Amino acid sequence: MTVTPVRVGAVLAAACALVAGAALPSSAINSYNAAPAPERTEVGALVATWDNDDDPATPDRVDWVCSGTMIDADTFLTAAHCTTDWPENVRFHVSLDQDVEGGLAAAAERHPGDPAAVARAVAVEGVAHNHPDYPGPASDTHDISVIELPADRMAERWSFTPAVLPSAGALDALRPQGLKDTSFTVAGYGTQESRRGPGGHTHPGGGVRLKAPVSFDALNEAWVRLAMTKPQGNGGACYGDSGGPNFAELDGTLTLVGTTITGDGPCYATNVAYRLDSGAARDFLAPYVTLP
Repeated sequence: MTVTPVRVGAVLAAACALVAGAALPSSAINSYNAAPAPERTEVGALVATWDNDDDPATPDRVDWVCSGTMIDADTFLTAAHCTTDWPENVRFHVSLDQDVEGGLAAAAERHPGDPAAVARAVAVEGVAHNHPDYPGPASDTHDISVIELPADRMAERWSFTPAVLPSAGALDALRPQGLKDTSFTVAGYGTQESRRGPGGHTHPGGGVRLKAPVSFDALNEAWVRLAMTKPQGNGGACYGDSGGPNFAELDGTLTLVGTTITGDGPCYATNVAYRLDSGAARDFLAPYVTLP
């Protein structure tokens, strides 16, 4: 599937700072074993407008920067590293379109030189709330954020069913064999695995919602690690999928158990997701959503 390359600026690079040792954040969906996900209407893209010239009164940049998931009618869950280290005048928006990159390109033709109008054409503006302890230690970076949105505006633009969140300790309750037997799916708008070309390695694609199967690898207090290995039938995450969902089939219900945070640089091996059944994640989310 052909998708338009993502536009990445210096500010976005800063927003994607390292969060866990030498691993890299802002992952995306690989080309192998992946498929479009038009049915995952609760999965969206985080769109930002910001300024990088001498006139901060008006934005002069607009782009999609990360992925995320609607977890109720007015709350979009994403990663804190997607919503920090921006200029003061940054504004965040959420789009649930299947092809956000294409929508931005079409809107830019209709509204040349007006990034704010481009953002409004494809997304709804909201307010970001980051975990107050981000960035924390590697054992738990608290890399979690929500965007509060006007529910009526979201309902006018898109029809979606918010993702189901896990109960406390849901992944621990599965125990090792249960985790190995569980079906996991990662989704997002990110780029593809590393490709070697004349100019070196690149990560093509991005901006279109895709999904891919992944399998259980390891569980820590704050993290669930998911294998992206192609021979096992897995796909995986890459740049631009940060904040996006990792679903698991729990008792017959597709459940949002983690958000993509980091992984290996080439995007071939492991997706590291922040657990949503942990006490720290639930404490952060409690003021914004009703938890199971």
